[in-house]
Amino acid sequence: MSVITSCQSLHKSYSARPLFKDISFTVDDRDRLGLIGPNGSGKSTLLKILAGLIEPDAGAVMPRKFLRSAYVAQDNKYEAGETVRSIVSTSLHKDQAKGNTPHIDEGEMNARVETTLTRMGFEDFDLDVASLSGGWRKRLSLAAELVKEPDFLLLDEPTNHLDLDGVLWLEDLLKSSQFAFIVVSHDRNFLENVTNRTIELNSQYKDGYLGAKGPYSSFLQARQEYMVAQSHEEQALASKVRRELAWLARGARARQTKSVGRIREAGKLLEEFDEVKSRNNSGNAVNIDFSASGRRTKELVVCKQIEKTLGGKKLFGNLDIVLTPGLKLGLLGTNGSGKTTLLRILADKLEPDKGTIKRAEGLKVVWFDQNREQLDQTITLKQALCPSGDSVVYRDRSIHVASWSKRFLFRPDQLPMPVSYLSGGEQARILIARLMLQPADILILDEPTNDLDIPSLEVLEESLEDFPGALLLVTHDRYMLDSISNHLLALDGQGNAEYFADYPQWEAVKANAGRAAKKDKGARGDTRARDKNSRSAQNMKAMEGAPEVSASEAAAMAAAAAASATPAPLDLKPLSGSEKKELQAMHEKIEQAEKAVADVQRRMEDPKLAANHVKLQECMTELHAAESVVEKLYTRWHDLETRQAATKAPV
Repeated sequence: MSVITSCQSLHKSYSARPLFKDISFTVDDRDRLGLIGPNGSGKSTLLKILAGLIEPDAGAVMPRKFLRSAYVAQDNKYEAGETVRSIVSTSLHKDQAKGNTPHIDEGEMNARVETTLTRMGFEDFDLDVASLSGGWRKRLSLAAELVKEPDFLLLDEPTNHLDLDGVLWLEDLLKSSQFAFIVVSHDRNFLENVTNRTIELNSQYKDGYLGAKGPYSSFLQARQEYMVAQSHEEQALASKVRRELAWLARGARARQTKSVGRIREAGKLLEEFDEVKSRNNSGNAVNIDFSASGRRTKELVVCKQIEKTLGGKKLFGNLDIVLTPGLKLGLLGTNGSGKTTLLRILADKLEPDKGTIKRAEGLKVVWFDQNREQLDQTITLKQALCPSGDSVVYRDRSIHVASWSKRFLFRPDQLPMPVSYLSGGEQARILIARLMLQPADILILDEPTNDLDIPSLEVLEESLEDFPGALLLVTHDRYMLDSISNHLLALDGQGNAEYFADYPQWEAVKANAGRAAKKDKGARGDTRARDKNSRSAQNMKAMEGAPEVSASEAAAMAAAAAASATPAPLDLKPLSGSEKKELQAMHEKIEQAEKAVADVQRRMEDPKLAANHVKLQECMTELHAAESVVEKLYTRWHDLETRQAATKAPV
């Protein structure tokens, strides 16, 4: 383990506002470091300083000699007409021209470009960049940096624009990486899964930052311990301040020469107390609390057998949905699977191709738009928060716009600023502020976590848990999805939809499906191999003039030949008598187990069941148990067959 870069007393300010000061830390070659902090704390700026893109006001970054670094920005702009291959190739050529990459010939460069693109999941290397979705553009920006084979990778919000499958793919990529990296992210599950160290930039801390070894959960524990200690420090200082103030109030003794030093110390004590108190109060997050309409209707929206096709692609069909107060439904699916389309149908912005929808009279729907299209970028922050006058009405109470803006952590000097000057996180807070003024029966949040910092996410989650209406949530933030949703609806992109009780259940089903697909692929490969061996055995016997063997005899001969050609593992034992009988009965057991799975699946196709979440959950539990039995039987069958073949045991 060796240090690859060292930061010493870094300081950076914009205008008169300091982002951070006296930041010092080192990064070693095994670090997978998560960099977090509230919006505006300087995370992206610090990353750019480490990448050498901007200079600090004071302090220095000292990288190891010949260190190869790469930086992936939040967003990348590409020229029209550029291809996937040309972007990555140009990046590698530029890096080599700077002397950062060891010289390789053109053939090797092309091979490295194609290998990197394949690793990123690209198949068509000549694809026009303009045709790529946000998620594939993110993969391309990663490819353009990874092709340099860096020792140290800097990633700024890499999960933005990625769907859930894309985030899981990126997790696997980083977990299997050989390079050190620093990643800025607000995705708590992502941080937990890929990092082994965390640093938070925050004015709450005495040094302006707090670091901890281990995954994100270890940092949370360290932060809690720090804040408790700082709170105790404030209490202890408060007691000292009260004693000193009482002493100063007595007056006469304070005028004695020998007491002048104590007076000075009392002044320093007051300053120290004010500083600690200020730090403890500086961590206040956005105050979020959505308003419900107070409707008592049990069924807000009832959809029966709805179906939708776009661009010739069926998104979903025969889908039943019942939205009731208190239901918090999370939507899962890859980009293009139809999540936003379904939201538009439920919000009465789009009609389904088939099926019926019944809505409660006077239904009030409030929508948080992931594309920020609702915000006019030319108006000021004050106009965005308060379109007319100087006050807003929240829960029948008038609040001045200056006070309303402070509730969402805006400074008074920001009110005249155009919206376009504000960060993505600040614009997200504007939208949340506007939503809070609208009473809702149904609250639709389409990727609300984009650009929100972790403290704001935590407060948003608390508010959503208390919202009494129906909630529809689309997010790739697995932590929020699991903590808020009481039901999940997964769209597979192939026209199918399935309900789940929670995220872990969906994750387990997906993992089982992946294993089943691999096993099925392996089984098909084994079948092809047996067929090939069978034909080979028959051909060999025919060449010797012997009568043609049957298929079963040929398979046995092939298995025996394979077993004799490859030594059996030492732990394989011949089948016992009971195991031979078990193997003979295995086909029938598997058929019965698969029939049980099919029976549960048929029951789940009943539209009435889809609307009954309790019974649906019971069926899901029964289905997983039945699938588990099938999987265990296949595993046992494979083990018995392997031992039989390896020990030349006849069936």
